[in-house]
Amino acid sequence: MLDNTDKVYGFMPGCSLPSYNPHAVVETTEFLASKFEKFSAVQKCCGKPTKAIGQYDLFKERFAGLQKDMDDVQIEEMIVACQSCYLTFKEISTTAVTSLWALWPKLGMPEEIKNKAKDSDMVFTVHDSCSTRFETELQDGIRWILTELGYKIHESDYSREKTRCCGFGGMVVPANPEVAKKVMVRRVETLVEPNIVVYCAACRSSLLQADAKAWHILDLIWGPVVYEGDESPLDVLSNPAKSWINRYKAKKGINKVVK
Repeated sequence: MLDNTDKVYGFMPGCSLPSYNPHAVVETTEFLASKFEKFSAVQKCCGKPTKAIGQYDLFKERFAGLQKDMDDVQIEEMIVACQSCYLTFKEISTTAVTSLWALWPKLGMPEEIKNKAKDSDMVFTVHDSCSTRFETELQDGIRWILTELGYKIHESDYSREKTRCCGFGGMVVPANPEVAKKVMVRRVETLVEPNIVVYCAACRSSLLQADAKAWHILDLIWGPVVYEGDESPLDVLSNPAKSWINRYKAKKGINKVVK
């Protein structure tokens, strides 16, 4: 059972999600704030990219800054939407961590959203993030959300613990874009439906670059009902200027929720 009275919970959306969809970040922050009496939020990078390229001292320095921010607002358990953040916290943080996707079934779906897509003819395939391929509770949470919304799911042979990388991991995109594109295309070829649900905004960007149609799970929760033939949202992450503007919008919105 969740301790939503005495413990101070926090929410950290990560880097790519606020860059992609600030509206969904703010809506999720408001939802979580309504569930916990003591709640805060932090929008900051966990430093994982620096670790991925071997800059371990810089990684420790950056995470130490994040840890100080959490300690300053007395967060005792951090809720994260990013899978890389989740693993980074488990490895190095003194603050307890839980995945938003594992947590959501315990909080329940808002009544005004539950079953809203019951009349949709859309069938989705879930792309599981490779960094959390063995986190069953997290993966179950994504499928629970889709079912609660009313969407149909067609599982790929390469899902859950057998999932494949989207092509974005390990900083391969800036290091070797040609290899990254090959991995992106290979991943799309293993998915059984043309319409894909992800729970990582960077994964979504990768799949779009391989000519797939992909939605973030929060698009489906807070956005309009999606039907067969609908186009997925544009790849905002491919535009650095728009990405940074979106991060600013997300942070401004979070600050209004968390005083």
